[in-house]
Amino acid sequence: MKKLLLLITHAGALIVGVALGIYLLPILVEPESPGAEAITASQSGALFSTEFKRDLKGSDFLHWGEGRLTLSASQAVFEGELSPGPDYYLYLVPKFVEDEAGFLEIKSQSLQVGSVKTFGGFILDLPPNIDLQNYSAAVVWCERFGEFISAGQFRN
Repeated sequence: MKKLLLLITHAGALIVGVALGIYLLPILVEPESPGAEAITASQSGALFSTEFKRDLKGSDFLHWGEGRLTLSASQAVFEGELSPGPDYYLYLVPKFVEDEAGFLEIKSQSLQVGSVKTFGGFILDLPPNIDLQNYSAAVVWCERFGEFISAGQFRN
């Protein structure tokens, strides 16, 4: 009985430790977010903007984003917060979606803009010669776990 109890408690501690490591590692290795001045400067010349909200159908207490995304001809700039996690990417998508299933349906038609490495705002360069008229929304997606983080519609 003692051995079984020891096995259960040690296995539980191992599982909790691994889960905490997966959650905390991105926070510990996160590079510094761009400062407010850099974000403000990059937002000039914005062609489109949208709000990311926490209460979307596909968001939950571990996977969420809240803030403002602006798009210029050359950059995507997010001012706000994202829940910490590994392997986040910003996608431009042809229609607004608010959960995993919706995004997976249109992922092949979407443009992967770049890797999101900071959770307190980011600035990503858009690919050259991109036509923003081909897209109407943006999605932050976790590639590693196939999780929807947040989205916003910038064009109807």
